[in-house]
Amino acid sequence: MLPKAGHKILLFSTYTTMFEIIEKELKKEKISYFKLTGQTKVSERIGLVEEFNQNPEIKVFLISLKAGGTGLNLTGADMVIHYDPWWNLSAENQATDRAYRIGQKNNVQVYKLITKNSIEEKIYELQEKKAKLIDNVLDTNTSFINKLSKEDIMMLFS
Repeated sequence: MLPKAGHKILLFSTYTTMFEIIEKELKKEKISYFKLTGQTKVSERIGLVEEFNQNPEIKVFLISLKAGGTGLNLTGADMVIHYDPWWNLSAENQATDRAYRIGQKNNVQVYKLITKNSIEEKIYELQEKKAKLIDNVLDTNTSFINKLSKEDIMMLFS
């Protein structure tokens, strides 16, 4: 497993029930971890974050996407894993940004785990299509309107 290579991982999941499965594997592999969900008290959060950033023995931080989207400074991590995609790409980006804070000295790698031929794959494709559409709107070197298909124009008004 990756933490044995010296990495410190933020693992985000939309479903906290997934953590039960992941925790069993982490325990079996004797990998130290923390977990932050909506049930974690605010006073506890600060301590967990500081300990994760400073303690090289804590290799993984399991974080629910909703609970970890704001207010965390997790510069101890060098890897972010999105275990399952969320419909709102901004929520994922906010979660990823927890590792890209002032004081970050690590090169951070971001991974999304997506099951082939699943709804998650379709969500990802939809997110990519929307991101490309936004990039085209903001690109001043491209005549945006001339590049849109009839379907793209209809989608804008649906």
